[in-house]
Amino acid sequence: MKVLVSACLMGRDCKYNGGNNYSPRLAEYLKGKQVVEVCPEVLAGFPIPRPRIERVNGRVFNEFGQDVHDACLVGVEKAVDIAKSEGVDLAILQSRSPSCGVNEIYDGTFSGVRIAGQGVFAEALTKAGFCVLDVEDL
Repeated sequence: MKVLVSACLMGRDCKYNGGNNYSPRLAEYLKGKQVVEVCPEVLAGFPIPRPRIERVNGRVFNEFGQDVHDACLVGVEKAVDIAKSEGVDLAILQSRSPSCGVNEIYDGTFSGVRIAGQGVFAEALTKAGFCVLDVEDL
């Protein structure tokens, strides 16, 4: 089985703040499986660290009010292409991320409030027919 995973979950320091979201539970689940790590925000060319981003009315903005949606979609397209070319069977993504959130995301006010919804990468993978799980659902 080949699994596409948010790179931050594997301990890669690619989060907006330069940290990661390493998941020991995911690492255990992935034993014996082929892993493909991606970070659509890094693929979009965003720096590490970088301003926080959230979805607002379907578009992605940074915490300074700049619309970064189109740049974000460049990274999403690259990441979906990787998923397709690698022939992944499953994607496991970081919770609440504006890119990778599967079940919920932040509401766009940068206040920590969560709402039901998907990040732009999770949404694109789902539309492309991939099975997508939130890491918290493992």
